[in-house]
Amino acid sequence: MITVTPEQRTLAAIFRESRDRLGLTLREVEAKTGISNAYLSQLESGKIKEPSPKTLHKLCELYDCSYSMALELAGYPVPTERKVPVAARFAARIGKTTPDEESALVEYLQFLRSRNR
Repeated sequence: MITVTPEQRTLAAIFRESRDRLGLTLREVEAKTGISNAYLSQLESGKIKEPSPKTLHKLCELYDCSYSMALELAGYPVPTERKVPVAARFAARIGKTTPDEESALVEYLQFLRSRNR
């Protein structure tokens, strides 16, 4: 997979070099992605600077490029991975609970755990 920092490259250059590396013509990329060769040409020349995330994803899949890098180079916010605490994931599954319900759930969980010992 190609990985470069946004400061090092432009989206146009990365896509052009990726296509060349794979030995594909614009028409072949069009056939594989459904993106018109005219649009691809404008993208590779830098005339189009903010292609849609859907277009970026198709090209990154074909070219084996970093999608998040492409999003950043196109000016889109890049999602960051956050770990959600286990308690928050559990709470999201059952919804709001009252303090009495929480106590009952804790007691039931303790009971279940004691049975498995």
